[in-house]
Amino acid sequence: MTLGISAYGAYVPRYRIKVDEIAKVWGDDADDYKNGLMVTEKSVPDMDEDTATIAVEAARNAILRGADPKKIGAIYVGSESHPYAVKPTATIVAAAIGAGPNMTAADFEFACKAGTAAVQTCMGVVSAGIAETAMAIGADVSQGAPGDALEYTAAAGGAAFVIGKTDLIATINHTCSFTTDTPDFWRREGADYPRHGGRFTGDPGYFKHVLSASKMMLEKAGTKPSDYNYAVFHQPNGKFPTRAAQTLGFTKEQIKQGLTCPKMGNTYSGASMVGLSAVLDVAKPGDRVFVTSFGSGAGSDSFDITVTDRITKVQDLAQKTWDYIKDAKYIDYATYAKHKGKIKVDS
Repeated sequence: MTLGISAYGAYVPRYRIKVDEIAKVWGDDADDYKNGLMVTEKSVPDMDEDTATIAVEAARNAILRGADPKKIGAIYVGSESHPYAVKPTATIVAAAIGAGPNMTAADFEFACKAGTAAVQTCMGVVSAGIAETAMAIGADVSQGAPGDALEYTAAAGGAAFVIGKTDLIATINHTCSFTTDTPDFWRREGADYPRHGGRFTGDPGYFKHVLSASKMMLEKAGTKPSDYNYAVFHQPNGKFPTRAAQTLGFTKEQIKQGLTCPKMGNTYSGASMVGLSAVLDVAKPGDRVFVTSFGSGAGSDSFDITVTDRITKVQDLAQKTWDYIKDAKYIDYATYAKHKGKIKVDS
């Protein structure tokens, strides 16, 4: 059975804060972060933006690219920052795009790979015949405690993908996952900000899972890095995916288009999906795309994707990912703190 992506869309808030502005407030050396993390600025949600509104905008862009909301029988939204502890984001999206009510919906959570887990679930739902098409979304308004290293990268944005059997813009040839219980990053119920294991989040966390899942995928697909036109890896910063690509044998040119983090930060559940959206914006028929996500806790999902002839008919029907990224309005730290609710007032 042929399964794949029939429509896609992304959304990135317009507001930005530069790494220099954050470093100035905390007395840090901005170059340590710009060079060490390979990030120069990050996206910031507007006062009225959250995971739900970002997911809706991404979903609407997918509808503009040809998805019929009445044929969407499942919507799954992956995020670390759902606006409600008890009340699904997915139903908000369904109502906003005119889907349902004859459908199933749920919210997913697996740190930064909840979105790609939703893609795999959509593949299963469509394959089983439960839904004609299904929508997977990865979106976040990421959290970073004031003065923490995460504050330099935790950003806002997301992407939506409609999975189906017909009218495909890209086929998903293979998928696989690598998962372990590795507590490299976590946030307790009720906590405002996540905590992380510092350097522990690198090699035992990110690299072990991304490299293992990627090698599994190359073996399963019977391919090598040079067989792909593009590669996208989870991007908590610019350094990690660059190192992972180099270790596996992918070139800088292969990851360049999908490496959005240096100019917009880490959108957590949306990170690898926004990168894939950026690739699909420019991909040509026959191009092959390699994708590996990562979620702390910890696991990685890998995908082998081939772009179809239909891609050229939908690329210009909605705003492209890099156009969102380039449309930036810069703010100072005080405005950023207000937008992110970092100023707490006792009632």
